[in-house]
Amino acid sequence: VYQVFESVAKKYDVMNDSMTLGIHRVWKDILMHKMNPSPGTLLLDVAGGTGDIAFRFINYVRSARERQLQRKLKHHQNLSWQEISESYQEDKFKSLGDSQVVVCDINKEMLKVGKQKAQHLGYSEGLSWVLGNAEELPFDDDKFDVYTIAFGIRNVTRIDLALQEAYRVLKPGGRFLCLEFSHVSNPLLSRLYDLYSFQVIPVLGEVIAGDWKSYQYLVESIRRFPPQEELKAMIEDAGFLKVDYQNLNSGIVAIHSGFKL
Repeated sequence: VYQVFESVAKKYDVMNDSMTLGIHRVWKDILMHKMNPSPGTLLLDVAGGTGDIAFRFINYVRSARERQLQRKLKHHQNLSWQEISESYQEDKFKSLGDSQVVVCDINKEMLKVGKQKAQHLGYSEGLSWVLGNAEELPFDDDKFDVYTIAFGIRNVTRIDLALQEAYRVLKPGGRFLCLEFSHVSNPLLSRLYDLYSFQVIPVLGEVIAGDWKSYQYLVESIRRFPPQEELKAMIEDAGFLKVDYQNLNSGIVAIHSGFKL
């Protein structure tokens, strides 16, 4: 698995767009809206090497912070222009309101690509990158408000250990969110999807990334992944409560959610 992601890291974003026709961006946006983080949230994004979830989180929190600031200024109609300006500048410096996102990935190459993207897109505040294994996270207990893993859990060797670690590092009241390819409920769509997955995706991998085998592996890993109800039971076994899932595009992907209560 390590070699697969090392070899595809540089073309990872291009391949994601090609394989999903860009829809992976919408799925990640839906995940962020489901999370609905407020300023001050501490997020751990596991297997998030290229920064897609982290950058969305920062944008989302910045927008929420901006709305907070505008509401605050509206309530102080009697302030002078100078006082408003000073207040605005002061809050502008804290545009994330103490929010932090830690991106943790087992693969150095993926983290390298993520850091380069962050630099290029101008993300630096409230963002850190950590090399680490989902099955043995290098963090203290009860540390994070939210744990996300997007398109990463199916590549973990021991899903049960990764889920136990997610539970361990979350604060009481913290939330687990997992976005992953899942099992299609519509039989006709399922057949078309299989055809596309096995016939088209490895060819795209060869043409775009020069790597047939890695994308053949990715397709097979999707098929071997537990269906929605089975993963739900595994999340509950790890100790999470109020566990549910939302199918997107007839179950091509699903968002699983649970709470450490």
